[in-house]
Amino acid sequence: MTPTPLPTPLRQAAETTASRIAALLVEPPPLDFAADDHGPRSTRWHAQSLSKGAAGVAILHGVRAQTGHSGWEPVHAWLRCATTDQLSNGTGAGLWFGTPAVTHALTTAAPHARPAALDALDHAVADLVERRLAAADARLAARVRPPLSEFDLVRGLTGLGAHLLRRDPHGYLLRRVLAYLVRLTEPVDADDDAGRAAPGWWSADLHDRGIPVPGGHANLGMAHGITGPLALLALAMREDVTVPGQAEAIGRICTWLDGWRQESPAGPWWPERITAAELRAGTPAASGPGRPSWCYGTPGVARAQQLAGIALADPGRQHAAEDALTRCVTDPGQLDRIIDPTLCHGWAGLAATVWYAAADARATSLPAAISRIAGLLIHHAIDTTLAPSGLITGPAGVALTLHTLATGTDIRWTTSLLIN
Repeated sequence: MTPTPLPTPLRQAAETTASRIAALLVEPPPLDFAADDHGPRSTRWHAQSLSKGAAGVAILHGVRAQTGHSGWEPVHAWLRCATTDQLSNGTGAGLWFGTPAVTHALTTAAPHARPAALDALDHAVADLVERRLAAADARLAARVRPPLSEFDLVRGLTGLGAHLLRRDPHGYLLRRVLAYLVRLTEPVDADDDAGRAAPGWWSADLHDRGIPVPGGHANLGMAHGITGPLALLALAMREDVTVPGQAEAIGRICTWLDGWRQESPAGPWWPERITAAELRAGTPAASGPGRPSWCYGTPGVARAQQLAGIALADPGRQHAAEDALTRCVTDPGQLDRIIDPTLCHGWAGLAATVWYAAADARATSLPAAISRIAGLLIHHAIDTTLAPSGLITGPAGVALTLHTLATGTDIRWTTSLLIN
């Protein structure tokens, strides 16, 4: 996979902007030890977060150090900040928070380091994966619907599997996660409103991003929905890491996504979620595409399907996914919905997704869109409404995306997004 280089003036502007943002994040702020350290809003808890805290910023400086654009001192400073308090390895822990997040940050930011604590971190992550798999097995045996947190990228087994794919791709634990995801795609004979018409990943959660969804729902997003498992299954297959039924599971997810693909003058799009009422009606309530974000929108859904097409050697699916993404990112009406520069919801996530998708694209239309999206990211990169730090929802992710576009290097930091 060879990324398309940016024109020289745009490449220079991207690295200048990345360097400016990184310079503002050289030293971590002091932690407020008087703050409530038992709640998600605590600055102390944010330290062990990829999304909002030190773990994510360490990845920014680690990638820049590996490409010769920074020293190692900021990496060590942010990793120390991330490990100041006891790491969480309980209910809320996942790829973006707690022990797995810090382990992932350490192995991405400083891959050649071998601190004494790394073995203990690996064992802690393995213990968490084992506990999550046991809980999933019990849920499947009881024939009940899963919560999103069982399988999603942010907190669930997909995110833990993404870390294992980079950390220990040939280990037995990754294969157990993949086998679980295969089972997730199989029908569940549950006694509920959704019934057998609902897929195995139909969630028991009655709210999604604060929106009531009576009867549960199927989430289509990359962050919390079924396209995260699809991307992991496809990426693992692309690296020849497979389990029985993996190709069939990818096919089941893709077929379901095909059924909910909507057509519009601006191109194909998918709803963010399907409710029980929409499932019965066979059509989504939304009348058109939403914000073109990585986390819930067409870019993430299309990239996952492109990866699936590549994994299954299905050029028709790959082309359809690339066409959907191209039409999305060239539609001014959709682009106008983006309101921030971040990875999760904004320009950085769109740019990173297009960058990696274009590198794999069979046609030339998608690479041609990179320069325009990169220019828009540079224009919106300095935003005072951002979280003070962090990779996913903060300035570190913006800087790291710009650095990647400028240098054309691939340090595999996008594991936390499952786009590569």
